[in-house]
Amino acid sequence: MKIISKIYRSERHQGAYLYTCLDQGLDAVPALLKANLQPLVESMTLVLKPSKSLANADIDQVLSSLNESGFYLQMPPVGSSSNFKLSQLDKHHFLSDIDE
Repeated sequence: MKIISKIYRSERHQGAYLYTCLDQGLDAVPALLKANLQPLVESMTLVLKPSKSLANADIDQVLSSLNESGFYLQMPPVGSSSNFKLSQLDKHHFLSDIDE
């Protein structure tokens, strides 16, 4: 399986990157997640396939997430200076956004 992915960098949270499927873009990303990451800046477009390696993410997890939900959130490496944590998101609202 290969997926062409557009990758966005969060200006608000250093080290957070949002991978999206090129054909869906940010439409597949829940509104609450986008709001917490914005402003988002287009960083690059990559062809992702199982044989490719990524610096800070597992390629199999990225491909699986893109295939299932249309996006993958790469968090900053552990011990980085970013203060962003997924726990800052209201889980109830985040999950209800996904179901819409």
